[in-house]
Order: sequence, then structure tokens, then C-alpha cells
Amino acid sequence: MTKTTLALRGALLAAAVLTLSAPAPALARPAEVGNWLYLTLSKGDALTRDVRGTLLMCDPPQGHPRAARACAELAAAQGDVDRIPPEQTICPMIYAPVSVSARGEWNGRHIEYEHTFANACDLTARTGAVFALSEEQDQDQGQAQEQDQDGARAQEQGTDMAMPGPQDQQH
Repeated sequence: MTKTTLALRGALLAAAVLTLSAPAPALARPAEVGNWLYLTLSKGDALTRDVRGTLLMCDPPQGHPRAARACAELAAAQGDVDRIPPEQTICPMIYAPVSVSARGEWNGRHIEYEHTFANACDLTARTGAVFALSEEQDQDQGQAQEQDQDGARAQEQGTDMAMPGPQDQQH
């Protein structure tokens, strides 16, 4: 081998060693994900479950039919679903269980929430827009509130909205 070849190999070897031993450049820190919750809602008992889920992201609000309102309610409650102020409403006493869960992060804190409510009206009254995962649910809630208002009007007027009984039927 010639002196030039040995010198070239030595220089390449030295360059490789310096490259490998140099400190690695600082990696960019991943961007903050922000406040988010994966929400699930299931109607019915364990045998007849209708399960829905969505990812609610709040920086900016998206991924949910009522994301802006849900994020605002969660922000006011510091991400704690139990701290959302309940709405003043009258719900029917019909047992139609609705189970919900929320898992995610809020202000860097891990969030886990699970609860089963007696019905969709009770769920909405106690959790606001957070678990309003479909427009159909909003319609069901609206119908339940209309029925409650009709019942309240009937009580104020002193009338009964019950179906006619056998004594009311004419032969």
C-alpha cells in the first residue's frame, strides 16, 4: 500500500470515529398533545349493549358533535366530569341504563371516569354535553324534556295524562 492510501484510510477512520463519538443533536420534544378524552357510551344491559365511542380533542375542539360546549364544560371543571354542575331538569323515572367512560389527559393529568346512569336524561343532566356523542341522543333528550314539560303542564292544570281506564270507556 502506498503512503497516500494509508493516509486516506486513516483520515476516513478518524472521521468515522469523530462522527460516532460526537454528541447527538438534541431531539425535538414532541408537541404537547393537549387536552383529550376517549369517550364511550353504551345503552342497555350487558346482553343488549349499543356501544359508541369518540375521541374528544380540545386544543382546538374537535372529534365530537358538540366539541366546543363539551370542552368548555370540562375546562370549567378542570377536566373532572364529576365537577360539571348538574342541570336543573326533571327526568322521567324510567330505567334505561346508560354506561359511560372517559379516559385521557387533561392539563397533563391522567383522567379515568366510569359511571352508569338510570337513563339518558339523567346522564345529560349530570354530565352536560360531554357524552352527547350523537344527534340521535340529543333528539331523545329533547323528547324526554318535552314529555316532562307536558306532564308538568297537566299537573298545573289539574288534568291527568293517563290513558282511559275501563271505567272511562263507554259500551
